[in-house]
Amino acid sequence: MCVTLVTAAVARLLMWAGVTSFDSSPTLTAWRALLAVAVVFVMLATTGWTAVRHPHSDEPRTVALASWARGHVAGRTLPDADAPPNRLAQFFATLTAAQRTGLADKYPLVVGNLNGAPVTLRYHANRLALVQARKVERQRMHDARLSPDGRAEALRRMNRFQSMLAEGRHILAFDPSGKGRAAEVFGDLDRADRVSVIVPGVDTNLLTLERSAPRVNAAPVGMAKSLYAAERAARPGTRTAVIAWADYTTPAGIGMDAALGNLAERGAVRLNALVGALPGDAPVSLFCHSYGSVLCGVAAHELPSRVADIAVAGSPGMRVENAGQLHTRARVWAMRDHDDWIEDVPNLELGGLGHGADPVDPGFGARIVSAADAVGHSGYFEPGTKSLSNFASIGVGAYSSIRCANSDSACRDGVTGGQGI
Repeated sequence: MCVTLVTAAVARLLMWAGVTSFDSSPTLTAWRALLAVAVVFVMLATTGWTAVRHPHSDEPRTVALASWARGHVAGRTLPDADAPPNRLAQFFATLTAAQRTGLADKYPLVVGNLNGAPVTLRYHANRLALVQARKVERQRMHDARLSPDGRAEALRRMNRFQSMLAEGRHILAFDPSGKGRAAEVFGDLDRADRVSVIVPGVDTNLLTLERSAPRVNAAPVGMAKSLYAAERAARPGTRTAVIAWADYTTPAGIGMDAALGNLAERGAVRLNALVGALPGDAPVSLFCHSYGSVLCGVAAHELPSRVADIAVAGSPGMRVENAGQLHTRARVWAMRDHDDWIEDVPNLELGGLGHGADPVDPGFGARIVSAADAVGHSGYFEPGTKSLSNFASIGVGAYSSIRCANSDSACRDGVTGGQGI
């Protein structure tokens, strides 16, 4: 609600300032662009959204990594945890099953987050890490040194970890440090014919990984569950896996971090590492929502070639002026529903502030698909919407079923199952 009110106010101020398309002279356009950014900055500053919100100490992860760096297995030193996925995969391939399990048991916070470690081993390690983290939060719940708010947060975190330990859940990444990061898999990642990765936007952390009704499908886990069900319905014979990837540090609120690309750049490194470590050679589709589309835009030029599709929804921009500047062989799809407040955010980039051109502008060059029936900024993964149906068709490669934003089939032109914008 707060976001909607502020963005509406921004839109009114921009109109008052004369930021329209009636006069397109270069000088006036430049002044209008500067004024637009200034107005947005003032609005953010006066609402307090520019306050820096530093994450908590990442002591658990730091301690675990330090221990790993000193560790050995069968007389061999352990590889750098930041080593390329292929090197880590080669390392684990040389170990016996007992040695792999032993490492996961001893270093769960490390093994559970190693891109290149076997998927099932990561699931096992992260269950152990979750048990440890739950124990820590249970103790913090009764720590008299904490404020009431601190103890309440410990309770929420403990409940979240308990939920993530439910039977049948496959946690691919888990780090309780600070506000926390995680990734969860739906489907059999090792045997999938198609893999979809959901890249969420602002305010994503362990406590917002899941939400209750009516916002279930506005959070990463709900998005992934919804997409997984839709993909299976769209093409029952295709083995699909969907990853709810909340494994990067997102902006906290619509503040300066959300208007800049710093966190997207760091997240892009993590996304590329994830995709590079996925088992098999199944085509991968990225579904990038809100600030997640900024990250996908930054990551695009270095994504592994198996990424066939990048689909963005509710995007503030991808930090380029057109799809060609993404320098990717993947097809680029874009959608926005009719009442998404992101439409009121100026599509500018000046001095690093703002994220550039609007992906649903025809001049951007993306394939624009329908988001009919979706409501607001977070409604793209709701069952029964054309946005979800289109996502599912992209995810399973059923491109002929995609409904374009216009009544024609232009968004599907030239799509044969290969790559290309």
